[in-house]
Amino acid sequence: MGFSFRLSRDNIYTPDVLAFLSALRRQLRRLLLLVLDRWSVHGAAIRRLRRCRPLWLAGLSWLPAYAPELYPVKQVWNHTKYSELANYLPDTLEQLHEAVGFSFASKHYHSTLLRLSFYYAKPKL
Repeated sequence: MGFSFRLSRDNIYTPDVLAFLSALRRQLRRLLLLVLDRWSVHGAAIRRLRRCRPLWLAGLSWLPAYAPELYPVKQVWNHTKYSELANYLPDTLEQLHEAVGFSFASKHYHSTLLRLSFYYAKPKL
């Protein structure tokens, strides 16, 4: 299990999502199972992908709408925001961008944290 991300200083559009997925596919060189929220940009990107039927897309799963507490990435973001950077006061926006990037990068191989993020994101019945 790994955690891949790309930070952006601007709004994200469909071509940005497609570029990220393309870079991820080149980096990992294996089949991908995508788990996406219902953000409109994700939907538009997937509609484009489905038209070309890429062989690297093993599957696709949509998270429920309006349920951010079920999103595993929110758990990872909360760890960065409320634990690692809780009292961090950067002097510039660039410093904040670098600190968030470093925090996210450190989670790439943190399998325990990533597995827990899925555990805590599952529905409580």
